[in-house]
Amino acid sequence: MREYSVPVLVDVPASANLTDTVFQRAEQEPGAIALRRKVGKDWIAVTAREFRDQVAAVAKGLVAAGIEAGDRVALMSRTRYEWTVADYAILAAGAVSVPIYETSSADQVKWIISDSGAKAVFVELESHEETVREVLPELGELKHVWCIEGGALEELAADGAEVSDETLTGRRTGRGVADLATIVYTSGTTGLPKGCRLTHDNLLFTARNVANGPLERLFTVHDRSVLLFLPLAHVFARIIQVVLIETGTVLGHTPNMKNVAPDLQAFKPSFLLGVPRVFEKVYNGAEQKAAAGGKAKIFHAAADAAIAWSKAESSGGAGLGLKLKHALFDRLVYGKLREATGGNLSAAICGGSALGERLGHFFRGVGIEIVEGWGLTETSAPSTVNLPGANKIGTVGKPFPGVTVGIGEDGEILVKGRHIFDGYWNNDKATAEAVDADGWFHTGDIGEIDADGYVRITGRKKEILVTAAGKNVAPAPMEDRIRAHPLVSQAMVVGDDRPFVAAIVTLDPEALEQWKASNGRASATLAELSADPLILAEVQKAVDDANKTVSKAEQIKKFAVLDIDITEESGHLTPTLKVKRNLVMRDFAKHIDDLYS
Repeated sequence: MREYSVPVLVDVPASANLTDTVFQRAEQEPGAIALRRKVGKDWIAVTAREFRDQVAAVAKGLVAAGIEAGDRVALMSRTRYEWTVADYAILAAGAVSVPIYETSSADQVKWIISDSGAKAVFVELESHEETVREVLPELGELKHVWCIEGGALEELAADGAEVSDETLTGRRTGRGVADLATIVYTSGTTGLPKGCRLTHDNLLFTARNVANGPLERLFTVHDRSVLLFLPLAHVFARIIQVVLIETGTVLGHTPNMKNVAPDLQAFKPSFLLGVPRVFEKVYNGAEQKAAAGGKAKIFHAAADAAIAWSKAESSGGAGLGLKLKHALFDRLVYGKLREATGGNLSAAICGGSALGERLGHFFRGVGIEIVEGWGLTETSAPSTVNLPGANKIGTVGKPFPGVTVGIGEDGEILVKGRHIFDGYWNNDKATAEAVDADGWFHTGDIGEIDADGYVRITGRKKEILVTAAGKNVAPAPMEDRIRAHPLVSQAMVVGDDRPFVAAIVTLDPEALEQWKASNGRASATLAELSADPLILAEVQKAVDDANKTVSKAEQIKKFAVLDIDITEESGHLTPTLKVKRNLVMRDFAKHIDDLYS
């Protein structure tokens, strides 16, 4: 088996826990800005001492409410300042936080709270509280429902006023690296979500080795800051939160993932994190804006120059002609794109799925280097990550310090390290299936390791399609290429046990508005557009582009454009925008069957 290891860079002492930095920094740098909190339209600085004091006050309230060390406390909220306060307060009280996506249904909430045995739950909005109370009679262990918008944090702080500092210190320092910190439920593309047990060691070991290793450059820049907009219920945003707290990077929050531009311009982050769809939206939005202003040719020439410049940088540097062209477009196009993100952004971290080489090169050419990483909830988020300045676009980077990656005989990527989870909550059978006797975690992803240790993901083991002719097809790379088209929202490749490969495609409602205005279809409905010859021709271009990347036997022969979009709200996407393939196959079975009729 081919393996690649990177030695441990930072050890974590046995007595450490996630709250140490919060409390120690408040004493060492009380006036340092730890976070910035949005109040109305203004961003208000929160010092290290103020943040510690709020965490401590809420933690004392939890102790006063009867929360014991090791008890589970659920947290259902959008990404916001209070999420971070509540999370660290739960940990400071010696308890275990259990995040729940704020979009979760009543059945999902019931499952996570009942399976984890949570004794209390923080909810953000009254609507979240109603969801919990709908299933409350079936949640025998749940004793408290605290609503953030209803003033719960302030009430808990008041209720805990009589709890002594000594009591809280005992609770907080009584937890060490081996203790459970959180149970993060997988986003569940199939079946019921499984609870991943992550210890203080899992998260601290990961955060400190990533921040002092491959991503060190991001945390040494002047005025470093990050605006989080991905859901903190997901392990990707969660580990970044830990990294930011550990490194003293200024943290801001916004729940507005779909329209984050105004907050980016006001907050002016030095770097951010996102999933591929976010960066696709940025590119497509810029392209559409240019087209609307009659500058489509200029934008496409600028995009080509950015991609060429980035590729040249990977192979010895650009020639004089390309440098001059790049400098011209920097004034005309690239600078405006950077300004739209606040003007300070020079790098971003991308995870969740493959970004694609085209976008990776485009953004690096623009001056925003996107470094891709890869991992799962079971690996505390990252197992590999690219290095700013040594970013091999098209890969997900090298193992971070303390991690070993191997490739099994069937091509599956296997991982070892202290970042590997402690097992599935209440599910020893699944744990035994995921981690073998030699300590390798079986990720389910298919990939390869190059001579320099960079990992490339080529597919998902369970998603590999096998056509009726016996041809193995990895759908994800083709889906990524189709989804890169401005008019496409989602694409799903099908063909398991079928005579050929096909695809179903949905259209992006936002992009369609601009397209309708430019093509004399202002009153057209989505149903009409899904059958419009001009739209079908555009989708065909995207399919043709995807087909260039595979052999003839793997190419998409037919496609169908749905007359609705598949979204998180429709139940077909996870909160991190992964397609729930089994549900799409079920709900659109007739459309798929029609492709083969």
